[in-house]
Amino acid sequence: MALEIYDLTHRWGHGMPEWPSSPGINVAVKKFHAKDGVYQAEFEGIMHRGTHMDAPLHVTENTPSLTGYPLPTFFGTGVAVSIPKGKWEVITAADLENARPQIRRGDIVMINTGMHHKMADTDEYYGYSPGLYRDGAEWCVAHGVKMLGVDVQANDHPMATKLVDHGLGPTHPHLIDEYKEHTGRDVKEDFPDWEAAHKTLMVKAGIPGIENVGGDLDKVTGKRCTFMAFPWRWEEGEGCVVRILAVVDPDQTFRFGGDA
Repeated sequence: MALEIYDLTHRWGHGMPEWPSSPGINVAVKKFHAKDGVYQAEFEGIMHRGTHMDAPLHVTENTPSLTGYPLPTFFGTGVAVSIPKGKWEVITAADLENARPQIRRGDIVMINTGMHHKMADTDEYYGYSPGLYRDGAEWCVAHGVKMLGVDVQANDHPMATKLVDHGLGPTHPHLIDEYKEHTGRDVKEDFPDWEAAHKTLMVKAGIPGIENVGGDLDKVTGKRCTFMAFPWRWEEGEGCVVRILAVVDPDQTFRFGGDA
């Protein structure tokens, strides 16, 4: 039987939902077949849009860029795990410990919270999303995760980003009061540090973090797969759009070890 190949990415380009910061993505058609004999579009924008990967340089000065990740990091065996989460819930170390198939040392891991179904230009997706924080990120480091993807707005919970009172924020101050009303706690009590998951994964351990995983994620959830997701060979790059492929062998003859 032929290998089954699944695309775990959202569509990318003009009109796509974007993380609520500026600048956005601008795509202009510069040449048309009827006029010029060719079709050509021009892109302007940042790479932290859609399904993309961050480099350590994105969050910490004088750290590696995209090419600082060893090339084999982007390819290998791993699992897609279901960790259902709702508004502002945290993906914890216990969630990862109990995930099935079991996460093994050296695995590439794709987390399915169910949020990828809601990707849109909305507060629901970008402001109210669940997400990782330090606890879950440290578990991934301790257990030797090779590369990590999540189907939410960022590698960090939205309450650990500049949407609220972190870094350049708050860009969305209304979320501070809404979080207090929803949980009875202050944002800074639950998320005292700015993008702790980013820094724990990428800077501390060199684990690439992929944001906005989607596409056929449901079709491979609960399975052990071969994954690949390569960024551009961009020497100074701090982030890059990626296309994640998951390969499943129905006969289990093409794999890199481990149970199905």
